[in-house]
Amino acid sequence: MNILILNAGSSSLKSCLYRLFGDQSEIVPTPIWSAQIDWTFQPGVAELKVKTHQGAAWREKESADARMDHIIRLLSSLWTGETKVLEHPADIQVVGHRVVHGGSEYQDSTRITETVKAAIARLTELAPSHHSAHLEGINAVEVLLGQDVPQIAVFDTAFHAKIPPAAATYPVPYAWLEQGIRRYGFHGISHQYCSKRVAQLMGRSLTDLRIVNCHLGNGCSLAAIRNGRSIDTTMGYTPLEGVMMGTRSGSVDPGILLHLLRKEEMTVDELDHLLNRESGLKGISGISNDMRQIMAAIAEGSDRAQLAYDMFVYRLQVSLGGMIAALGGVDAISFTAGMGENAPYLRADVCKAFEFMGIEIDAQKNVRSPNDIDIATPDSSVRVFAIHTQEDWEIAQECQRVMLNPES
Repeated sequence: MNILILNAGSSSLKSCLYRLFGDQSEIVPTPIWSAQIDWTFQPGVAELKVKTHQGAAWREKESADARMDHIIRLLSSLWTGETKVLEHPADIQVVGHRVVHGGSEYQDSTRITETVKAAIARLTELAPSHHSAHLEGINAVEVLLGQDVPQIAVFDTAFHAKIPPAAATYPVPYAWLEQGIRRYGFHGISHQYCSKRVAQLMGRSLTDLRIVNCHLGNGCSLAAIRNGRSIDTTMGYTPLEGVMMGTRSGSVDPGILLHLLRKEEMTVDELDHLLNRESGLKGISGISNDMRQIMAAIAEGSDRAQLAYDMFVYRLQVSLGGMIAALGGVDAISFTAGMGENAPYLRADVCKAFEFMGIEIDAQKNVRSPNDIDIATPDSSVRVFAIHTQEDWEIAQECQRVMLNPES
């Protein structure tokens, strides 16, 4: 089965093609083709990059205006040119899309129909920078492959869809819940993959484990996972809630927002921009949302960079403690995504707060920034992992599951 994956965002699109033979749930295969469009490469320019598992590659730059044309050009390289890996578009059996928000309606991966497309469009107000890009990708595939090729929406919110009402409900007028205002959570595809990978590495059944997965990229969220299911997570109705992030504030006193709207003559759009684009590590440090630049500034004596780092670690520790409490204990903690995978000092500093629980980090294992390895000492009371998240592969597995079990 050839499964094409599209992960579309406002500034970039990533895509890959998996060729599966039977059940490969225990092995993460290398895509036979992978590609990317970067619409922020430079002002007015889109950069298209493609490579195959056999080493063929091409790169070109085009005017950034025609996004749909870029997607069609990129995907056409699957069966044309030097990066050709298929004989014909009909060789693609299914296409999987990461879709950020499924709302209350979609609690599982779903075959895309006109009804589903309409729902994705309607939910654009909850994820405006993402859903319009998702629809572009879906429509581009229809243009190239026709409407008979199955397309599957794999929702980032689906993994959290069944968290208990006490965790999902906000302490606001109950009528808001009836309007769909509740905690949805995000990064679900990553949380789901990492929890399964931790169970594999521990040689235990996922249904026997209590795991906290820490997805720490530019966007950050933690998930408490019991018996393979998310029971709580830090992001909420939107991806703005929760821990401090690269450019997002995370949770703040809502009274501050009311004050700014009333007293500072700030518009809703201006406040939205400040909370989503100018806050977090970037807002406090005044330097960057990139942890590498924050650490370089700390080394040069920047007090604001130090404060940004200390706040980031503290808020992670507090949220991690809350997730452990929700689980009633923890068997494993995993760190993933850009910072989670590549910042060993961050993993060590976060875990220091839990030494009282018997958590011990092996400094030599941790400093290598390894992928998919237990970085705790043999005597540690809790296993601690650095995991390379494989969201594309998780989407591919979801596509295979839906195709093989359409009624599930």
